[in-house]
Amino acid sequence: MNVFMCVVLFLVSATAASKSGDDEWVHLPNKCEVCKFLSIEMKSAFEETGKTKEVIETNYHFLDDKGAPPIKYVKSDIRFIEVMENVCSRIMQYNLHKERVGSNRFAKGMSETFSTLHNLVNKGVKVVMDIPYELWNETSAEVADLKKQCDVMVEQYEEVIEDWYKGSQEEDLTTYLCEKHVLKGQDTDCLKEKWSGKKGDAAAIAEDKKKKKGKKKKGKDSEDEQKKEKKVKKKKKSKLTDTETSKRKTEEAGYTSDEEEIQKKVTLNQDKTEL
Repeated sequence: MNVFMCVVLFLVSATAASKSGDDEWVHLPNKCEVCKFLSIEMKSAFEETGKTKEVIETNYHFLDDKGAPPIKYVKSDIRFIEVMENVCSRIMQYNLHKERVGSNRFAKGMSETFSTLHNLVNKGVKVVMDIPYELWNETSAEVADLKKQCDVMVEQYEEVIEDWYKGSQEEDLTTYLCEKHVLKGQDTDCLKEKWSGKKGDAAAIAEDKKKKKGKKKKGKDSEDEQKKEKKVKKKKKSKLTDTETSKRKTEEAGYTSDEEEIQKKVTLNQDKTEL
């Protein structure tokens, strides 16, 4: 009964919001929020592509026998173009979290609201909404608009981003792109907003699981290395024990290998004299 009342209350609030007007219900991203997530995804894209040691050969011998020297992929124009072309498509991984405020409403992972509704459906509770169940996981209007504005911003500020890329890259991209160029003299409060997460938040739980998986993989790798080192040490010890045992046997016999050869020679000479 309590669960049913919760669902009813949620539906009443949703319908009331929809009646009050689409402008209040659909809160499209502003310029600050677009630049914030563009810079975040661009930094992560550059970080991912910067791990390779690939070299691009440019020695085609068109003009002379020497040709041009090879270029590192991390400093190449190809890397820059690939990131610029695909960075806004990464925005489509985001979902709208209506229970959050400000720029924090855009985040990866399922929102707390929809995770609760999915759990109710899985438990057999009938949830009736204006949105069909098949469209629950579809891209929201806000995220679609965020991606659209991202494409426009990348095209407008391509030269600014290229200057940062070809420079030292010491300055943070969010500061360089958003504060100094896109939002110069405008409101930049959204850049300071950070989601600390809370207990039961589906998106925060998903991020924690990814971090734990990464730590487990590192732990397993270190354990495997330790096991290999132990095996090598055991083999070395076994070899040492074999040599030590052979030495001990000879010592117990009371003579060395040289003495053994001398004794053999003596016995052979004695046999000849008897003949």
